Amino acid sequence: MAQESRGTDGGAPKGGRTPERRPLPPTSWAVLGLLSFEQELSGYDLKKWADWSLSFFYWSPSFSQIYSELKRLEGAGYVTSRSVPQATGNRDKRVYSITEAGRRAVREWARGAAVEPPVLKHGVMLRIWLGHLLEADQARDILREHQANADKMVHRARLDAEGAEGEPSWAYPRLVLRWAERYYEAERRLAEDMLADLDELAREREAPGHGEPGA
Repeated sequence: MAQESRGTDGGAPKGGRTPERRPLPPTSWAVLGLLSFEQELSGYDLKKWADWSLSFFYWSPSFSQIYSELKRLEGAGYVTSRSVPQATGNRDKRVYSITEAGRRAVREWARGAAVEPPVLKHGVMLRIWLGHLLEADQARDILREHQANADKMVHRARLDAEGAEGEPSWAYPRLVLRWAERYYEAERRLAEDMLADLDELAREREAPGHGEPGA
C-alpha cells in the first residue's frame, strides 16, 4: 500500500511539528512552480519538465538539486509525497504534489516578488572579451558555433511550444517558450553583428599607422 509521508491538511507534516518557514531560494520556487500544475510528479518527472521548459529561460537543475529542493519544500509543508508501487516490479516510486500551503506560497511569490534585472552569465561573451588571448579567427569560430547552438535552441523552443498547444494549463509556459524562440533568434542576430564588428576591428588594425596600445 502507498505510504503517505506528509499530511494534506494545508501542508502541515504529521506529528504536530511546526513546518519550517525560511526564505526559499529561486530553485525552490521553480520546483514548487512545476508542481503547481496539479500533477503528482517524481523527481525524474520534474527533471524532464525542467529540461522541457525551465532550461530555456532559467536553467535546468540537476537531479541532486531537485531532490534537495523537494526535501526543503516538504520540510516547509509546501509539498507532500507518497510511495507508489511500480507495475514493472521495480522498487516503489516516490511522487510529490503541492499542498494548499505550497500553492498559497508560490502564488504570493509570483504576485509579489521584486522585479529584478536578469543576471546575464554569457560564457561566449566572456571568451570574446578575452579575444586578445585567442588564436587568429578563433573568436569567429566561437561565434559561429554559438550561432549554430542558437539555431538548435530556436528549433527546440518552437517544437516545445507547439507541443504545449493542446494543454490549456500550459498556456503561460507556451508563451514563455515563444519568448525563448525569439530570444535565441536575437542571440543569433547579435552574433552576426559581432562577426561584422570583428571584421571592422580587423580592418582598423590593418590600416596604416595603427599601433597596438602601449606601443
